[in-house]
Amino acid sequence: MARPHIEPYDERDAPFRRLTLPGFPRGTHYKTLSVDRQSGACSLILKLETGWRRPAGFSYTEMEIFVLDGEIRCGAGRFGPGRYLWMPAGVPLAEMSVPRSARLLAFYNYGEPSFEAAPEGHPDAFRDGLVDLDTYHGMQWNPVVRKAPGVAPGCMTKVLRVDPVTKACTFLYCMTPNYWQDNISYHDCAEESYHIWGTSWMMQFGYLPTGGYFWRPPYINHGAFASQLGCVALGRTDSELFNYFHFDPWTDIEQNRQRAIRVLRHERPELHRWAMAEAGHNHPTAAHVHADGTAHAHDHAAGHQRQRGHSIPATRMR
Repeated sequence: MARPHIEPYDERDAPFRRLTLPGFPRGTHYKTLSVDRQSGACSLILKLETGWRRPAGFSYTEMEIFVLDGEIRCGAGRFGPGRYLWMPAGVPLAEMSVPRSARLLAFYNYGEPSFEAAPEGHPDAFRDGLVDLDTYHGMQWNPVVRKAPGVAPGCMTKVLRVDPVTKACTFLYCMTPNYWQDNISYHDCAEESYHIWGTSWMMQFGYLPTGGYFWRPPYINHGAFASQLGCVALGRTDSELFNYFHFDPWTDIEQNRQRAIRVLRHERPELHRWAMAEAGHNHPTAAHVHADGTAHAHDHAAGHQRQRGHSIPATRMR
């Protein structure tokens, strides 16, 4: 998920544009929050007009959606605010319609937005991987595990999905009114967040209101934090979220990266040796297993590049 640092960004004053990619019906509008210019992977806000309708079909790339407001009818189901779906590439959704307008967050994780009208889906799709959650009514808030220094009391999460291979995570988080955290943190993963409701404050970047968004690459300092009236947001990472806490606001990205290496060497020495293996190859086994269950062997040559992705090849890519 190589994207530029965007922080803070308020999408509310940006206009919606018509989405004219093949397969997307008239009445589909979008705002771009962030995009990977190489792969086409992107984070969008979609607005679907009253009367919008789409046949059953699938995306060629893994995607996630989160309904912000309105209602989407999908087959016999109804998706209201707080509904979350994680769709593996090629897994079909039933015919969809919108009786009144709706807005949703849409994340295309490994390629540009695509849609193929095909009720049966793609034959190679990971059909058992579908995640469908009513996050507002069907899940409880959980406190963050405490340590010092660490996340302050009053910040809680709902974990929606963790990728079993990359450990990439999608989650809701909230700050209670009068929340305050006095330390600074950074992590090894890229992180993005969209404020569904409420305003938070961060020492480096100021206020992030309802409709506020950021895309933050690894090792960038953020914090201290505060929220006067509280907030609810959706967050995502591209790998395991491990926070490094400290109190020095002047450290830069390279200093933070070196400190993370030292922490890894001290706390997880075997993983550190594996990550720093020479010859450019650090697979723990000769067979490399992908997220879809396929595997292949490597010759352990120097300079081997590991490939990652959850896209399905197609004769006609979008």
